[in-house]
Amino acid sequence: EMGATFIKLGQILSTRPDVVGPTLAQELAALQEDAPADPPDAVRALITSELHRPIKELFTEFEDQAFASASIGQVHRARLHDGRRVVVKVLHHHIENKIATDLDIIMALADLGEKYSAELRNYRPRAVAHEFRRTLLRELDFRRELRNIQEFIHNFRGDATVRFPTPHPNLSSRRVLTLDYLDGIRIADTCRLKSEGHDLRAIAQRGANLVLNMIFRDGFYHADPHPGNLLVLADGSIGVLDCGMVGRIDDSLRDAFITMLLAAITHDTGQLTDRLLRMAHVPPDLDRDAFEAEIHDLLADYGTQSLNEFDVSGALTSLIDIVRRYHLFLPANLALLLKALLVLEGTSRQLDRSFSLAEMIQPYYRRAMQEKLSPRRLYRHLRRMFLEWDHLMQTLPGDLSDILERTKRGRFTFQFEHRRLETSVALLVEGLLSASLFLGSTLLLGHRVIPDPWLGVSIPGLLGLPWGLFLIWRVLRTTKKSRNYTGHGEI
Repeated sequence: EMGATFIKLGQILSTRPDVVGPTLAQELAALQEDAPADPPDAVRALITSELHRPIKELFTEFEDQAFASASIGQVHRARLHDGRRVVVKVLHHHIENKIATDLDIIMALADLGEKYSAELRNYRPRAVAHEFRRTLLRELDFRRELRNIQEFIHNFRGDATVRFPTPHPNLSSRRVLTLDYLDGIRIADTCRLKSEGHDLRAIAQRGANLVLNMIFRDGFYHADPHPGNLLVLADGSIGVLDCGMVGRIDDSLRDAFITMLLAAITHDTGQLTDRLLRMAHVPPDLDRDAFEAEIHDLLADYGTQSLNEFDVSGALTSLIDIVRRYHLFLPANLALLLKALLVLEGTSRQLDRSFSLAEMIQPYYRRAMQEKLSPRRLYRHLRRMFLEWDHLMQTLPGDLSDILERTKRGRFTFQFEHRRLETSVALLVEGLLSASLFLGSTLLLGHRVIPDPWLGVSIPGLLGLPWGLFLIWRVLRTTKKSRNYTGHGEI
């Protein structure tokens, strides 16, 4: 009911079970994007404006009625002059202005939440909001999806078991995307697949191999492989749709993920704990011993399962739940990868209840380990280290010379940042002066220094004692207020 931006926010949060929890993430993933389609005149005007030619010159046929309409755009069928059937994705009218306003509201709410709520601060709402803003703004540019598809086509060239819709750059822009039409049966329609004689087990394995090749071989993967985005084409190949949400894995993330897999397989609690804490944003008050004990229990619970029975989704869900309860914040690329694996196993088990993602991962894991220890990989690693050391050795003499020169001239300074240090120093000085005044006045009274001729008491001591007591009371009151302040805010 709140519109496109908040539907997308829910879908993005579904990729962060470490923030919202696995149960809520699963509910958010089911959000429907159905939205009213724009009128045909507005669609035609937008296409003409973006592609600088009238519809009739671009297509021999164009269906004014959209056959699908989601939160940020709608899809129309069309036909090119060479007879090929295509689909044309068009952004909704004025959607960018609406989303810009909603994003400003979300960013303001995130700032307020992080500033004034200690509970919300644990979940880093500002970082989540920035991540959402970046992801949504990318989805508003169809040229990014076009490049994603081109990269997938390049990575799977020569593989007849996979099909991506061929994009048409000359008929695409930031707001319009034209792709070949893929005609097939959605993987979610298992009844129709069975009736047409397709082997569901083979399809599940083919689809899993497709995504695992993306992850382990290419380091560039479809981040939302749910049943609605996968088709079975007439020749049995897998058609992949909606390539707007993708993930990338660099060498460091791949190494970390392989290390975590190895630690889980060998039941190495310490290694898995260390790797998680090294990758995640860790709260300062984390109870490491309790966290490690829960990781140990998790590995013990799942360590007794055989390979073909191992429940990857269950293990990942339990791990993510532990991460969330201890307020660890995973990097976005790792959270997206874990979410893609969860969705992949769920999709595959809709086709084959006996499907085992752990069994499918095994050959990829072995290959990744061999590659990690291969001479070529070691050479790359050593070469990178050599270049870094070479850069250090080139810059170090100059930096040291500069430091020594500044020191000799007396211009070498340290800079540090403090918070409310002036208040603490002022309280310390005032406290010392108050105590000195009080003690000095007491000594003057005791020794009758400059006594009053009638009362026989020290006049300076008599005047200084109440003033010292007043200053001590003032220091104590200020200190109490400062403590109350630090209990509710930052110093």
